[in-house]
Amino acid sequence: MDETEFWEIIDTTRERAGGDPQAHAELLVERLLDADPEAVLDFARHFEARYNRAYTWELWGAAWVLLDGASDDAFDYFRCWLIGQGREVFEGALHEPDDLADLLGPFDDEVDGDGEELGYAADEAYEQLTGAETPDLGIAPAPVDPSGTPIDLEDDDALAVRFPRLWDRFTA
Repeated sequence: MDETEFWEIIDTTRERAGGDPQAHAELLVERLLDADPEAVLDFARHFEARYNRAYTWELWGAAWVLLDGASDDAFDYFRCWLIGQGREVFEGALHEPDDLADLLGPFDDEVDGDGEELGYAADEAYEQLTGAETPDLGIAPAPVDPSGTPIDLEDDDALAVRFPRLWDRFTA
């Protein structure tokens, strides 16, 4: 599976789910069950590599503003959700997290921002296909700490300065 196919699967299942992260995860598992186990592992590698790339202080700060706070777990689930938004939103957010103010459509903080189940979709599909747990994916381990310069997530003034468009849109 190449990167284009990975994003196609993300996009088509998200569109069918109408943006609902839970339904998106269910449809993703269904779609992956149509693939062979090696393709599911390829999908998992693509997902995990992007999940690890998104482990940055900048994105954590953006998630903090969007979600009105984001614990370690909430940021993990946010990164899964961000991948689920598709390539344009994901890459745009990595390039400039404040651009999420323009990249995201309507945002319901009760539903959006939490894609925990998306993170388990490939594992679930692989287990259903093979009866075995997902093996080691053979990619670099997740970083211990977020990349980039640490941000004081409790400093509203600093967050408002660093993420002015997100701050204006999501805290007003």
